[in-house]
Amino acid sequence: MILAILQARVSSTRLPGKVMKTILGVPMLLRQIERIKRSQLINGLVIATSKDDSDNIIEKLSRENGIACYRGSLDDVLDRFYKASFAYHPDHVVRLTGDCPLIDPQVIDEVITYYLQGRYDYASNALNPTYPDGLDVEIFSFACLQLAWQEAKLPSQREHVTPFLHQQPERFKLGSYKNSKDLSDLRWTVDESADFALVSRIYELLYPQNPFFNTEDILRLLDENIDISSMNMGIKRNEGYQKSLRLDI
Repeated sequence: MILAILQARVSSTRLPGKVMKTILGVPMLLRQIERIKRSQLINGLVIATSKDDSDNIIEKLSRENGIACYRGSLDDVLDRFYKASFAYHPDHVVRLTGDCPLIDPQVIDEVITYYLQGRYDYASNALNPTYPDGLDVEIFSFACLQLAWQEAKLPSQREHVTPFLHQQPERFKLGSYKNSKDLSDLRWTVDESADFALVSRIYELLYPQNPFFNTEDILRLLDENIDISSMNMGIKRNEGYQKSLRLDI
């Protein structure tokens, strides 16, 4: 079984409540789930949120839309993630984060296929980024997740789930999936208000004509509308992870 776990919380420090902000009248989190569900290889999906009262709204949204939801630690995301998966006893776990409403189901399936064919312990398209920020996919065995849960100690390893794995290439077989063209300078994730403005504009221009729009459709749109692609320029990639690393010292 391949289980996807989608991390989401309301208490974002840079853009509070972002997962519930609406895109074309629908919460951003549901827009992302709509795209994840088009994956051909994922067998199950769980939203992993926290027990904090602020995340009651995420549990309510999940229940109303028939989506499994697990609530755990706010800060120890690795613990939350592991316990969200435990009841399903999956063979493999896909990690996704709730700030990526442009996630591409085809890219998800490509990373999964690469991981399975290479018999990796962990694989991702974000180890050496060549995809736009916001199309990140990670997959690893449940056995490796369990090891990380048992042994990871550093704050960054607990908050960001997978560093314990990809920081030990001598211990785990790691796979880095790369795009044919380096598009890592593009930013399609949502951490700031400018990010949300860009993503909303992309949806407004593409979704009404084609709800199944993909990465190529977005790239074509941006090529034809340079003003859109510059809306969120200058924001650093993985700023949250870099902040966690400073706490390890």
